[in-house]
Parts: sequence; C-alpha cells; structure tokens
Amino acid sequence: MSDPASAPRATALREVHEKAGATLVDFAGWLMPLRYGSETAEHKAVREAAGLFDLSHMGEIRLTGPQAAEALDFALVGHLSQVKVGRARYTMITDAGGGVLDDLIVYRLGEGEYLVVANAANVPVVAAALAERAEGFDVEVADESADHALIAIQGPRAVEILAPLTDADLDGIRYYAGYEHTVAGQPVLLARTGYTGEDGFEIFVRPAAKAPLVWEALMAEGERHGLVPAGLSARDTLRMEAGMPLYGQELTAELTPFDAGLGRVVKFEKEGDFVGRGALEEASRTARPRRLIGLVARGRRPLRKGQDVLRDGETVGTLTSGAPSPTLGRPIAMAYVDGDLDTSTGAFTVDVRGRGEDVDVVELPFYKRQP
Repeated sequence: MSDPASAPRATALREVHEKAGATLVDFAGWLMPLRYGSETAEHKAVREAAGLFDLSHMGEIRLTGPQAAEALDFALVGHLSQVKVGRARYTMITDAGGGVLDDLIVYRLGEGEYLVVANAANVPVVAAALAERAEGFDVEVADESADHALIAIQGPRAVEILAPLTDADLDGIRYYAGYEHTVAGQPVLLARTGYTGEDGFEIFVRPAAKAPLVWEALMAEGERHGLVPAGLSARDTLRMEAGMPLYGQELTAELTPFDAGLGRVVKFEKEGDFVGRGALEEASRTARPRRLIGLVARGRRPLRKGQDVLRDGETVGTLTSGAPSPTLGRPIAMAYVDGDLDTSTGAFTVDVRGRGEDVDVVELPFYKRQP
C-alpha cells in the first residue's frame, strides 16, 4: 500500500493537463506534464510560434522589510540592493565553501520587497538558508510556494497571444523585468523571463486556484497563432540548446559559479561580507579545475548524462546533459572537461555504450534567437 505522504503533489493545473492527454510524471516531488504528444513538435512550436508551460513546481519565497535588500546582499552572491524596482536578476545562493546550493531569479517588487524563485527540488534548502541568513536583519522571510501557480508562455508569438488578454503594455516590459498586472482578468506578477532561449513571459498567479482560468484563456487566444501546451521534455531540450544550466547537472553543491563559467554573477564589489565570499574569491584567483563546453555529435546516436568525453582516446571529462536537438538536427551535450584542456586540437569522442561517437566542440549556446 502506497504512502499518501510520499505521493507527488499536483499543481492547480492537473485536471487541465489530464484533459489535454499529458503524460504525467513525478518530477522533484510534483506530478508534472512530461509531454502532451510529440516532444519534438512541442519544441519546434516554441521555436516557431509559442508553447505554454506549467512551472508551478518552482518555489516562491518573499522577503519583506526595510532591510530586505541588505539581507539578500548577505545571503546571495549577487548585488540585489542595486536592482531597481520592477527588475529581476539571475543569481545564486552558495554554501560557505562556494558550492552552489541553487540558481535563482530574484524580482524586486518594491523598495523593501523581493520575490526569490527557486528550483523545485531546492525550495526547502533555499527557504531555510534565507531564513537563517536573514537573522539580525529587519526582514520577514515567507515561503509562499504553495500559494502560487506559475505559467510560462514562450516563443516568437508570445506577445501577439498575450497582448489581448492583459492590461500591460508588453512592449514596455523589458527582458528581466516584472510588474503587477492582470492576465485574463486575474491579478498576476507578469515577468519577461524564461528558460527556453526565446522571448516570452512568466505569469505568477496567486491564488494558485485561478491558474486554470489563465491557462484556458491563453490556449483559446493562442490556437490561431500555433500555441501548444509543452512539457518537461521540450523544456529540457530548449534550455540545452540555449546553453542554460540545470541544477543537479551543470550546477551542484560540489561546483562553484566559476566552474560553470558563471563567475560574472558573483559581485565582489558590493560592500560587506556575504556567505561564501572567501571561498569564491579564492576560486576566482585560481585556475578552474573544470570547464563547461558544448558538444555536437556527427552521427545520430544519442548523448546522455554521465557518458565519458575522450580526446584522442583519453578520458578528459563527463557529460552533464545530452539530448537530440530538434533545431540542429543532431544530438548535443554539455560536459565538464579538465580546466586546462586545449579543446582546439585532437579528436573528441563520447563513449556511447563502449563505442566512440565522434563529436565537435562548439561554443555555448548551441542556439541563439535572432533579435
């Protein structure tokens, strides 16, 4: 007999997904749509028209108070007190040794109000760390994840689809900005952010029970524009093509932001101490023990996480993510290799079940949308 306490949590959109024929899977403790039909078709729809994603498994943690900015400057590697009201910032939370506990997007909603968005599997760790690090500051930390649903519309036609349903001037919302508006008559936080490499918006719906109204309105308006619901499979191949890291694969507590080539998010210029500062300063001064690269297969055999990367037959790294790329028409992968490795010479292969698959080393990202 199964334990109800261990069953995955359902989002407010579960019935909507079931009616649409989604394949639902347990992802980070949530019952989430993996695909609705063809994951390749969903991927291509996002690149060519638009896709609609349920991201309600993500966590939302609100910091409110006169010292919210100072608390976040201490808790995170970014300079959040410099973020203007209405803007957002990609940042990270590390442990004292500089290891990444999670990568985050932080929205500044007011002078003393921020919303921190964490990856689903890391919400308890991030919420507890923020609460602990906020001690001594005049700020309240509240995990509001259960109160929110999160819907993302991504793709070149996202603006056309969303415009008739919102009171927002979408042209006035810059990338990495978020403001309170209405969508389908519901009050939301509307942000121009995403995880696909395309233009688009993330819509924070509170209370979560109103999410089906927003979803159905977007699907109805988007039908003539080619909008389709999209699942986790398409989201993963989209973010891979865009060279975006995934926590648990390209980012872990054993890696610093500098290992992932994301040292730019660490803001040493901010005043005062922050958690992990000493270790990160040391990491910034020393040679990186590993480096993240992109690989494109010459053949068709799939590349998968955990496979070895070889140069001239010698193991030099490991794949962190891999999948067929619908846009490139070839399998792609990201991999950590030795930090001092010269990738401009030698024959690179990936060990696919004991047989070498020829690959080319390429600059990340694999795909970049045209402005």
